[in-house]
Amino acid sequence: MDNITALAKMIDHSLLHPTMTDEDLRTGCALAKAYDVATVCVKPYAVKEAVELLKGSGVLVCSVIGFPHGNSTIAVKVFETETACNDGAMEIDMVVNIGKVLGNDWDYIKDEIASIVAVTKKHNAALKVIFENDFLTEDIHKIKLCEICSSLDVEFIKTSTGYGFVKGNDGKYSYQGATEHDLLLMRKHAAPQVQIKAAGGVRSLDDLLKVKALGVTRVGATATVAILEEAKKRFGIVSDKEFANETKDGY
Repeated sequence: MDNITALAKMIDHSLLHPTMTDEDLRTGCALAKAYDVATVCVKPYAVKEAVELLKGSGVLVCSVIGFPHGNSTIAVKVFETETACNDGAMEIDMVVNIGKVLGNDWDYIKDEIASIVAVTKKHNAALKVIFENDFLTEDIHKIKLCEICSSLDVEFIKTSTGYGFVKGNDGKYSYQGATEHDLLLMRKHAAPQVQIKAAGGVRSLDDLLKVKALGVTRVGATATVAILEEAKKRFGIVSDKEFANETKDGY
């Protein structure tokens, strides 16, 4: 695997905006295929078409579950996951019930995640559990989620949906997404085999290299073209040793 491909395989190309049309899906899948990214991350209804569009490529299809607010019942999330896997999704990004996390109802959270894990393991699909860290103001909630996901052998834990907007004092909504603090915290408290996905705010090659240096192995991105075209300009074809030296500190 060459160095540019290695960076491309860190990217889940996000096709999740509420206004996404079928034409946008086709264009996005063509882009993902051309750049040979890890996955396209699509809404549940789009899984079948995305699988067909990406047939024969090395790009997998990822579906979101309980997205973006995590409020569906466990039974509904299980049904969504089963349907997505049957439709061909090989990765699942599931939003936890954020209110239950904030209420410290850890039995519920364990049951919810375990129920989804049972489905993904059956289908040999990878599960990414989305914490939505912008809503979790205390580190203890993030740490507890890391511990639960580690105990349940989840493949990835993920910072954000990219749509977890918090209302500010000025009445406007914004989000931070994947912060350095949260990524370091998650890497520290998750088991070594649990990978970290950063989502929200990874918009440039420097952003990608920075989170990579923090232990992130996957990112959710819409700026895929900008990131990888800059990587081609900056790195071109260099040896693995040169590439490792240039990127170990995020530059």
